[in-house]
Parts: sequence; structure tokens; C-alpha cells
Amino acid sequence: MSLSPKNLTLVQTDLQIKEKYIAVRKRTEALCSPLKEEDTVVQPMVDVSPPKWHLGHTTWFFENFLLAEHLPAYKHYNKRLNYIFNSYYESQGERILRANRGNLTRPTLKEVLAYRNYVDKYMLVLLDEVQGLEDWIELGLQHEMQHQELLVTDIKYILGNNPLFPVYLEQAHQPFNPEYNWENEMIHIPNGVYEIGFNGDGFHFDNELGKHKVYLEEFEIAQKLTTNAEYLQFMQEGGYDNYRYWLSEGWEWAKNLETKAPLYWFYSEDKWWQFTMAGLKEVNLEEPVMHINYYEADAFARWKGMRLPTEFEWEIACKAVGEPIDQHCNLLEKEVYHAKVQGKNLDFIGNLWEWTSSAYLPYPYYEQASGALGEYNGKFMVNQMVLRGGSTATPFEQIRSSYRNFFHADKQWQFTGIRLARHI
Repeated sequence: MSLSPKNLTLVQTDLQIKEKYIAVRKRTEALCSPLKEEDTVVQPMVDVSPPKWHLGHTTWFFENFLLAEHLPAYKHYNKRLNYIFNSYYESQGERILRANRGNLTRPTLKEVLAYRNYVDKYMLVLLDEVQGLEDWIELGLQHEMQHQELLVTDIKYILGNNPLFPVYLEQAHQPFNPEYNWENEMIHIPNGVYEIGFNGDGFHFDNELGKHKVYLEEFEIAQKLTTNAEYLQFMQEGGYDNYRYWLSEGWEWAKNLETKAPLYWFYSEDKWWQFTMAGLKEVNLEEPVMHINYYEADAFARWKGMRLPTEFEWEIACKAVGEPIDQHCNLLEKEVYHAKVQGKNLDFIGNLWEWTSSAYLPYPYYEQASGALGEYNGKFMVNQMVLRGGSTATPFEQIRSSYRNFFHADKQWQFTGIRLARHI
């Protein structure tokens, strides 16, 4: 594969837009560099897109929304690719069924990379010659960074469903540090009126807007994420077999499980193992439990006599902790791709996306944009739950306390975990 070397440097926020464009595009290719060409075509479930498709779709975004619209005399690399690499934009015409992306033996990986090079060449021309497109270019780069996170999660699912459990990236697992062996204390948040939503001048998505005030009753939220040890106790005490802990939909889901455990866990030789990006490893009981869906998170919380926080409680607690988004956070650039044992208050940002009990809905005063931009977030505001905080696969520049991720309640393949809360 003619891809960049594996070396994920931080995409600095103060880069000029041209430098930033080059850095983001190279990083996407770097994420694919450890793969074999065969790995880039596989789609083991509908939610997972083949890496080759991600490479093409992120390129299609720039070609379709920027080059074709704003660079005079631009000629499409191949207009037939619109059908293949359009994701869900009704305004952009017909597209291949999502479940059929794994059937794309053509175009070849070589052709997709040639497509990327072609579009990159003309995007650099656009960046030199056309002014006033900074907002659209920034959106395209943020969109590609979202797909970088999806790439990591999709690659893990592809390799984790291979019976050989191939290694994506050799890495030393963090040894357990005794100084982190502290009780999971609770953070107290007093009742009051708090401001929710994006507040600043930097990039943000439209679903963070509608800055508004909410009243919160007094509550407590855990300082650290639920660990494998805690979750294993839930399993051993029959948590997956007791309907009393489960929502009705979750109970129907749990009854059909072959392995009643988190995704990527396997029981062998009297031990629990889990697939990681470094291959199959024994489960470290001190690490945060990961790849948990909403049903599991909610059931565990009920078993503990607690609950999941609302997204508003989570945001206010994150701000109260005052955790800086810096080099200590376990984000994409760390190339860990695994939840680490952290010190106090060091994983509200990064490590794992945290389920909240909030349905994904618009904030007050939310206005859906017109045209294709309006298809980015607004039309998905139904039947999904909000997650907060970012994960080990989230790019540094993407995450902030107001960022709202969202998935259906049954999804496990993202880097998701549990932080508990309770009423006072």
C-alpha cells in the first residue's frame, strides 16, 4: 500500500488552512498504513464501513462540496464515484446501500488513493486562488477527523472479527500504577441554574448551538470510569440474566447474546481475554470497561443502585472539574487505542465516550441549516442517545465539553464506557 508512515502528529489549531488541510489528509492515510490491502475492503457488519470507503468518502466531500462548486473548470475525477462515496446526503443524489459497501472490490485501493491525490492537487489550487471558503473547508476537515475516529473503531472491529486476531499496532500496555489505586469518590454538584452549549469563537457543530440555561437538582457523579473489575462482578452476579436491571428493549437484546460480556471479551483457560489493537490480551481488571452499549450501561447502573448522568449533568461536571484538554488526555494522537488507568479527574476528556441518559434532541432555538449542510446533524435527532467526552480514538482538535456524540442504544463497537451518577 502506498500510504504514509504511521506517525500521528498533533494537527495544531494555529496552522494556516493549507498546512492544516495537508496534515489532516495525511493523517487519514497514516491510520490505514498498518493494514493489508485485503483489510481495507471488509465490512463485517452494517455499522462498519471498509477503510477504503472512508478514504474515498472523505475525498468525495471535498470534491463535491468545494471543488465542483467553487473551482472554475474543475473536472470530476470520475462522476460515477458519487454513487459509491455519497453517504447519506439525499440532496446529492442516489447512493449505494450502506450494507453493500463491503462489496466494493472496485474501485481498487490504488484507484482510491489516486482519487485522493487528484482531489488534493486541486484543493491546493483552490486554497491558493479562492477566498471566503474557510468555513466550508474547516467543516470538511472536521468531517474528515470524525472519519478518522470511525476508521479506528471500524479497523478494530474488522481485525477483532478475524480469528487470527491480527495486531494493528504493537504497543506496550500501560502497567498498573499503584498510585492510581484510589477509591472512586463522587464529585458533588450543587443545585442551580447552569449554562449549556457551545460558548466561544472556535469551530463547533450546529447541534451544540442553542446555548441555554437549565436547572439541575443537586447530584453526585463518579470521579472515574467504571472498571473491568466492577463490571465483571456484575457479570458474575448474573447481571445479564436478571430482567429487573434491563430496559425492555435491552432485555430482548441481552437474551440473544452468545457471550454475555462486553464486546471483544473471550473466556478461555479460566481467564477473560479481550481483543485490543495490539492483539489478544488478558483483561486488566483495573482498566475502565469499554465497548459497552447503552443497554448494558443502564443495566449496570441499576444493579449498582445508581444511574447514568444526563448530558447536562455531565457537561457541568466536566466544567467543574476543569480538566484541561492537553497532552495528558488519552486521545487519538497518543496512538494507544485502549482505555487507560488514569489519575484523578483525568478522563472526563478522552479515554472513552460516556453514555448519558439523554436522548439526542435539538437544543432550544436550534435551527437546522438549509441544503446539504442541514443533513449533517439535524435529521438524526431521533431514537439515539447522547455520549460525551471523546475517546482514545477522538482527534485532539475535535473534542470539547460541549461536543455531543450520538448512537443508537445497542451500539458497542465505539470506544464507550460508563460513568455513574446519583441523586443526593
